[in-house]
Amino acid sequence: MHDSEDRLVDIELKLTAQEDLLQALNEQVAVQQKEIAALRALCTALARRVGDMARDGGGADAYAEERPPHY
Repeated sequence: MHDSEDRLVDIELKLTAQEDLLQALNEQVAVQQKEIAALRALCTALARRVGDMARDGGGADAYAEERPPHY
């Protein structure tokens, strides 16, 4: 009988450890989801800015025709 009780306690301890781990993983996923959302917003803003610069002619292509100073 004692062996069954030990097994039950062991199972309960393992379950508690798994619940703690699951909670920690859920918190980490939530943090990463916020980071992903922020990075997506940044990429969208940068893409918009690059597109605006290209339309305005102020992008990197504006310097493509310029001769280097040593010529």
